[in-house]
Amino acid sequence: MQIRKASKEDIESIARIYVDGWKTTYHGLVPDNYLEKLTYEEAERKWLQFLNSENAPFIYIAVNDQGKIIGFAAGQHMDNDKFTGELYALYLFPECRGLGTGRQLVSAAAKHFKENSIDSMLVWVMEQNNSGLGFYERLGGKEYLRRKSEFGGRVVEDVAYGWENISVLCMEV
Repeated sequence: MQIRKASKEDIESIARIYVDGWKTTYHGLVPDNYLEKLTYEEAERKWLQFLNSENAPFIYIAVNDQGKIIGFAAGQHMDNDKFTGELYALYLFPECRGLGTGRQLVSAAAKHFKENSIDSMLVWVMEQNNSGLGFYERLGGKEYLRRKSEFGGRVVEDVAYGWENISVLCMEV
């Protein structure tokens, strides 16, 4: 497997992973009609817009041995009293979860931040996303903040996990 920085040519695959990830991860957590409205085309626009934003955005992708993109991590700079990097998104195809790919993508994001003089990071996770919560806790994330979000008329609680020193996330691959 290879981890590399994404280009605009990768956006179509990123959009597929994003939409498919939402439909599997958040099934039962957000209304079905919200998930049914998610489209690959809209996701492509979202991720192109993300890459063109002003917050120094980046996306790293995981490519399997057959050359297929199987996951991605997106990050950006943020202005927060305690954290200056945000892991904005982490998505993998369901069959690729639990194999270390997510850990490698988080590490790539942390290294990117470090190379850009960003030493801290947070990530928002839906509180009912038990696998996501467990993943970030295993990586040493500490609960920092809570907020409410709304998806399709349903209000959900989000938890921010933070790392004040992201060096612990930088692993050799």
